Amino acid sequence: MIKDTKPKAGTMKQQFNLFLLGLTGFSLICIAYLHFTLGWGNIVYLHFTLGWGKYEKPSTCSMTTEKTQTNLYSPQGTTEKTQINLYSPQGLSYKQPSVFGPDGKVTAMAPWLAPIVWEGTFDPTLIDSIYKQQNITIATTVFALGKYTKFLKDFLESAEQNYFVGFRVHYYLFTDQPQQVPEVKMGEDHQLTVMVVPSSNRWQEISLRRMERLEKLIESQLINEANYVFSLDVDTKFYGRWGAESLGRLVAAIHPWFYYTPREQFPYERRPESQAFIPHSEGDFYYGGAMIGGLVKNVYQLVKTCREQLDIDAAKSIEAAWQEESHLNKYFLYNKPSKLLSPEYLWDDKRSKPEEIKTIRYSHVYKNYNEVRPNP
Repeated sequence: MIKDTKPKAGTMKQQFNLFLLGLTGFSLICIAYLHFTLGWGNIVYLHFTLGWGKYEKPSTCSMTTEKTQTNLYSPQGTTEKTQINLYSPQGLSYKQPSVFGPDGKVTAMAPWLAPIVWEGTFDPTLIDSIYKQQNITIATTVFALGKYTKFLKDFLESAEQNYFVGFRVHYYLFTDQPQQVPEVKMGEDHQLTVMVVPSSNRWQEISLRRMERLEKLIESQLINEANYVFSLDVDTKFYGRWGAESLGRLVAAIHPWFYYTPREQFPYERRPESQAFIPHSEGDFYYGGAMIGGLVKNVYQLVKTCREQLDIDAAKSIEAAWQEESHLNKYFLYNKPSKLLSPEYLWDDKRSKPEEIKTIRYSHVYKNYNEVRPNP
């Protein structure tokens, strides 16, 4: 008896559907590859059935993955880095990071694979040329209230010699004494806007209000006018280049007085009733509040969160040990920065320069706090 070798209709349909399923899966892999290597928009889900020719309209995926880094165009090709927010759970136990490697030399990478920027870790000509092609705007906020206006001239003049030279920079100066703002010649594509704010009788209040004012500025202007934003202390001076190597999704500066200190000795807020509380068993680096930076939307989330936590503390008559710097360190502990600036970018003139610091780019100047602060 000759067996019937003709495929049954049902079998043929199943095989064809399996072929379509495999082809669709291969296509989705290709699309995902192109998305992550070439930056093709948001990921989409394709909903389909095994019925012939039936599919649902694609919908945007609600994943938290976002394209947040500027395209790194170079003359020989294009590379794009896609980053996600680096959330770390509270209470996680791990070895304290260090800026020094096993050989005693400084390290260029944090344990969560964020670069630590030191002299010699980048080519200034290359990195600037890459970012200059992006036509970016860097907003920079400075707060000079009361007698702190005396630092404005040195700050602005030194910035114009070293800070993002050749880039579009917009300074936003918050002051209660606009008549004390010095006339400083701005470089090409650099401009200064004076924002008049009320005076305060407490330097702590001036510090505490910085997050709120930056939050409102981003909401009202920067969200549509700038790509990156930095907030810098005014009682400082630039001594060297500060350029595109400092750009990143969320940027923190390692404090010059605590980069070799055990975490249990960091000046964190240690009272559990404060929103800035960090236990002695946790901590990465101690970050200076004199500099925060990053993409506008990421800095906005930082300052908004810190402002909300400050408000909660204020309602309970709590003031964190180091005001907004304490809340900033709490935020950075559980929302890891994508780039760290070494103490070269946040030095203190009172300190001598140790061997590991090859250059000083930006530093707090020496001052008598009793002369410039409105209260002890």
